[in-house]
Amino acid sequence: DITALTAAHRSQLGIGRSYQRTNIFPQFTVLENVRLAAQSRRQQPWSLFTKAMEQKWALDKARACIEEAGLGKRVDWVSGVLSHGEQRQLEIAMVLATDARVLLLDEPLAGMGSEESGQMVELLRKLKQNRAILLVEHDMDAVFAVADTITVMVEGSVLESGPPEQIRNSE
Repeated sequence: DITALTAAHRSQLGIGRSYQRTNIFPQFTVLENVRLAAQSRRQQPWSLFTKAMEQKWALDKARACIEEAGLGKRVDWVSGVLSHGEQRQLEIAMVLATDARVLLLDEPLAGMGSEESGQMVELLRKLKQNRAILLVEHDMDAVFAVADTITVMVEGSVLESGPPEQIRNSE
């Protein structure tokens, strides 16, 4: 039961979360956003004379996560100028930088056009190969494309749960 744990403690357990509303530092670059997330995982006293952008381990981790999230060509861009879909990818890169093994994603496709949605679906397919993902999403085409198990809820009550084909064929 993790309900009483702080967000920091949940993160230390390997649980990462992205929110329905984009939660980035828009004035920072893509690299700076993800580096900060990576640094949050390693608790250590900081030297007053060590610059954050000289922390090689954090920069290496950030670059790897940026690449995995599909933003390798945007690493030096200011985050606020990214498209909505790219900002969502950035959030996922930030979650990956915390070494999350379980991803809790709240409507990652909300507000996206079809091209960006398709890119996000491909990213989620790739990520689910070695991480557990709990996806809250209203785009049922995306859900059917990604999910192994689907639970349909209305007003907090479960209507049905099962594999995609079972849900697709359900009344």
